[in-house]
Amino acid sequence: MKLVLASNNAGKLAELSALFAPLGMELVTQSSLGVPEAEEPFHTFIENALAKARHAARCSGLPSLADDAGLCVEAFGGQPGVQTAHYATQFGYSKGDDTNVRALLEQMQGISNRRAAMVSTLVAMRRADDPEPLVAVGRVQGLITTEPIGSNGFGFDPVMWLPDLGQTFAQLPADVKHAHSHRGQASVRMVQLMREHWLHQGH
Repeated sequence: MKLVLASNNAGKLAELSALFAPLGMELVTQSSLGVPEAEEPFHTFIENALAKARHAARCSGLPSLADDAGLCVEAFGGQPGVQTAHYATQFGYSKGDDTNVRALLEQMQGISNRRAAMVSTLVAMRRADDPEPLVAVGRVQGLITTEPIGSNGFGFDPVMWLPDLGQTFAQLPADVKHAHSHRGQASVRMVQLMREHWLHQGH
């Protein structure tokens, strides 16, 4: 089965393709099908993921998969949340992973509560008017470091410290990251839901 991924992020495509391949699901990016990016006007991951999945299914005629993910910092009341990708632009920086990390560390100077969560919300739809979208959420709790550590991964991975592993996401090999990440958790749950609801396979 072909699924259109409502993202043009190469990192996400690679991570998700590896996870969905065992189901016989082939993921293609929406840009490869000429589908423009959807508007993401909402303040919650679930609403944005639904909007992206619905848009991709409507434009492509294929079942769709959308991921809306971000960093939720406890001291900032859960922000930057859905604005994670554009975080640095609020502070006069250009958009990008490095500037996001720099802006976050600057904003957190002198803040002792470093607790934060990485959240991934996946939504899959068989078609644009599917009344029963599949929804899977993954969440990883950690601490924001005071400086970047590690060179793997992308986004806020270098400053997301995982106490259970004693490392940041950016220090982990890809297979270990996938096993522990918010997107990895959400994907495992989504694969189970697809097996049960779409493919009618038990566990």
